[in-house]
Amino acid sequence: MTLSKLQKYILRQGLEGRVSKNILEKFYLKEPRPPKDKLDVITKSAERLIKRGLIKGVGIKTAERWFIRELILTPSGIKQAKLLLGRQIKLPFKK
Repeated sequence: MTLSKLQKYILRQGLEGRVSKNILEKFYLKEPRPPKDKLDVITKSAERLIKRGLIKGVGIKTAERWFIRELILTPSGIKQAKLLLGRQIKLPFKK
């Protein structure tokens, strides 16, 4: 399963407990050119993770759409986040 940098960041932050969407804006502090609508991009990434079954969204439901306030990892999301923490990068050593 391929995940974007933002989705990986969301999963890593979710290991600490409930995560507010406003806290996830810190991801864009390191980016040289962050998007103008940060919360919109975060919401789309969160919705994609919800569809995959890695997180649950907590918020308010209106007649037209969901307004997600917090994110909680599911058991499969915790497993995926732990895999992200333990994965190491292979260096290109010449044999």
